[in-house]
Amino acid sequence: MDFDATAQVFKALGDPHRLKALHFIATADARCCSTGQGICTCDVQDVLGLAQPTTSHHMKILVEAGLVDVEKRGKNSYYTLTKRGLLMARSVLDRLTAAVPRRQKEAV
Repeated sequence: MDFDATAQVFKALGDPHRLKALHFIATADARCCSTGQGICTCDVQDVLGLAQPTTSHHMKILVEAGLVDVEKRGKNSYYTLTKRGLLMARSVLDRLTAAVPRRQKEAV
């Protein structure tokens, strides 16, 4: 297991603004400037209510963690979800859950 990469994913997931951005990218509808080929930075910025540099910083962390891909088109960046980071987090959580004693699992 690559502990550094896994920690990077969990660190990215540990911020409410980044979780909100991921949720938005996953659930955005046609009312935003989405072209069906990603969600524009401007839309993410509007949803987060943050300045452009701060939004870009959060999105860079999500890209580096493998949770989203980015494609530059002109002056805008478009984001799409990726499975790599999400599967990494899921795999770790599945292994940890499997290690929990049976009685504790049933209590949840």
